[in-house]
Amino acid sequence: MTQPEGWVKVYESALLHQVVMLQSLLEESKIASVILNQQDSAYVLIGEISLYVSLHDLPAAQQIIEESFTVE
Repeated sequence: MTQPEGWVKVYESALLHQVVMLQSLLEESKIASVILNQQDSAYVLIGEISLYVSLHDLPAAQQIIEESFTVE
């Protein structure tokens, strides 16, 4: 499966809980997002989970994601 049309990948991980957490942070800022899970159902370590946002929301989404991983 390819990326959803009109959406750009903003984050990718093998850990579903990380992607869902970031999606929640984006939703709090009124940024719509889509999760595309391409992990193998039998072998969870194979494949990635991607988070997509619209191109219009990309700069704000990148900032939110960057801030969420900043440790002070």
